[in-house]
Amino acid sequence: MKVKKPNIVVIGGGTGTFVTLLGLKKYPVDITAIITMMDSGGSNRIIRDEFGLLPTSDIRQCQVALVDVTTENQKILRKLFEYRYDKGVGIAGMTFGNLFMAALTDIMGSQIKAIKKTNEILNVKGEILPISLNNTHLLATYKDGSKILGEHWIDEAGSHKHNGKLRITKLESIPPSEISPQAEKAILNADCIVFTAGDLYTNTIANLIVKGVPQAIRKSKAKKIFIINLMTKYGETYGYKATDFLKDVEKYLGENYIDKVLINKTPIPQNILKLYKKENAVPVENDFPKNDPRVKEINMLSSHITSHHKADVLKRSLIRHDSEKLAKAIMMELE
Repeated sequence: MKVKKPNIVVIGGGTGTFVTLLGLKKYPVDITAIITMMDSGGSNRIIRDEFGLLPTSDIRQCQVALVDVTTENQKILRKLFEYRYDKGVGIAGMTFGNLFMAALTDIMGSQIKAIKKTNEILNVKGEILPISLNNTHLLATYKDGSKILGEHWIDEAGSHKHNGKLRITKLESIPPSEISPQAEKAILNADCIVFTAGDLYTNTIANLIVKGVPQAIRKSKAKKIFIINLMTKYGETYGYKATDFLKDVEKYLGENYIDKVLINKTPIPQNILKLYKKENAVPVENDFPKNDPRVKEINMLSSHITSHHKADVLKRSLIRHDSEKLAKAIMMELE
């Protein structure tokens, strides 16, 4: 008798989703990555403004994470999709993968068809779905009543004149967005839903403000796991502790729908802390009660320090979760 594979849906965007998928693809599971479609910085700004398409960088990252690299050709294709141009007027900073999907969309007449065909070409292990097909932008309202429009400017709020210590009190999409039928079906049929450790507002909550998403998650019988970030972020989660992350998610999802919270307990190296201090970021403190049955502390810090590509205009996290340890922790919750 054939045993049904667990159906895991990963919701988020950015590096957190990439790391999660990288680990999960090694297990006998069916994976669906559901990605926020509101990114507006770097390559995505060009993809949106000049090509008139939905942002593709997070989709490309998921494809790279889920590529089945069993042949030399697949290894080369993966490197191609990661390749970032550092020369050329107008092309520096762009990735080959983003340009490839823009061209394929033009050829096939549909961005959804282009994503599906790219998955086939790369031999992607899993499915990748946009959370919404609407062309929309994020609007954040802060504690002092000020507002910032655009995912990129919210994400980089602390780098500009805006006070990055201010908390976001409301996140919305302008114009309003609605869940795609494919994403809704995937959520409803999931055995496990994982909220990845991307930027809390621009990667995680950005999905929860899409009309129909909270309702689908609440209706789903899946086990729901929330991965807490390693570090706070100036401009989004300055001064946050672990409970603040969960409170903000529950503000948009509803209370008591998260079944398990995973938190790293490996100390961050001092040399890394010094670098993050320059960005007003500190490790996220676990302030949950010690007897909270939902919370699990695990050693899951990667020893790899991320290097920054010279043509990449965006800031990237220096440290990340260990993909294998993170995936193992998720799979243990399904036993």
